[in-house]
Amino acid sequence: MSRNFNVVVLGGGTGQATILRGIKNCDNIDLTAIVTVADDGGSTGRLRRSFHIPAMGDIRNVMIAMAESESLLSTLMSYRFEKEEGVAAEDDELTGHNLGNLILTALTQSCGNFMEAIGTISKVLNVKGDIVPSTSQIITLFAEMEDGTIVRGESNIPKVRNRIKRVFYQEEVHATAQAIEAIREADIIIYGIGSIYTSILPNIIIDEIRNELQISRAFKIYFCNAMTQPGETDGFSMEDHIEAIEDHVHDKIDLVVYAEDRLPQEVLDRYVQLESVPVTIKNEFHDYIVIKTQLLEFGNGLIRHDSARIKEVMEDIMTQLEEN
Repeated sequence: MSRNFNVVVLGGGTGQATILRGIKNCDNIDLTAIVTVADDGGSTGRLRRSFHIPAMGDIRNVMIAMAESESLLSTLMSYRFEKEEGVAAEDDELTGHNLGNLILTALTQSCGNFMEAIGTISKVLNVKGDIVPSTSQIITLFAEMEDGTIVRGESNIPKVRNRIKRVFYQEEVHATAQAIEAIREADIIIYGIGSIYTSILPNIIIDEIRNELQISRAFKIYFCNAMTQPGETDGFSMEDHIEAIEDHVHDKIDLVVYAEDRLPQEVLDRYVQLESVPVTIKNEFHDYIVIKTQLLEFGNGLIRHDSARIKEVMEDIMTQLEEN
């Protein structure tokens, strides 16, 4: 390829990190990750409540994925404190906390600025690209279910086991200037992989981001989930995932990458116990391009997208875009 592509990846969680881990090594690419800060569970939620700072768990995952190499520090950023036997509950304040979350919290406190804390750690890890939170506000995600039930909090939404109609914020949420600028300059925008309603859409439903996506002339790609997510996308087809994105952003996706790997029966049996099934394609014709390819790996009985294969797919897509 002779030209550079500005690529923006919208999402959160391990799925977004998987994409970034692959495409950070593509040639001729300027990469920006726009990451949700709506998480309110686990270590992230505890720190958010204690220090009144945006959720940083997904930011941390993305930092590690985009680091130039797997250094000791990047490994330590993932370390989670476990409960020590014999330690009294009142002395057990570190259990469940992630070291990377604590480092980001400490830097935010000392710098007085969440964005500066992200930039500082990114330089230390030699991150390949830019990491941008979709907002710097402390936000709470809500979901309206099809029966009208309203659920408060990102971590609570999958627990209700009801079909989600939409996700939204009750307060006015403003995007970071860096997120808006990245979308304006993007040649390619990628949605996924990951939880539609609690990782991808929390970025998109910020009005300023949604408006920029609607007017953007970037080529928009969705990497489809391989399996449904209990409590969030039960029974969803590929088309249902895309409809959820398009309905929230009021814009069209240009291309979908779908994993057509043959899934081992023993792995499928394990997922059935978790009430998760493969995402299938229900229609023959679509108003977007569908690329079906081998994308998955099955280590430890889990179904995961392979970062190296994602890199190959993205390189092919960029070559086609350049030629056209």
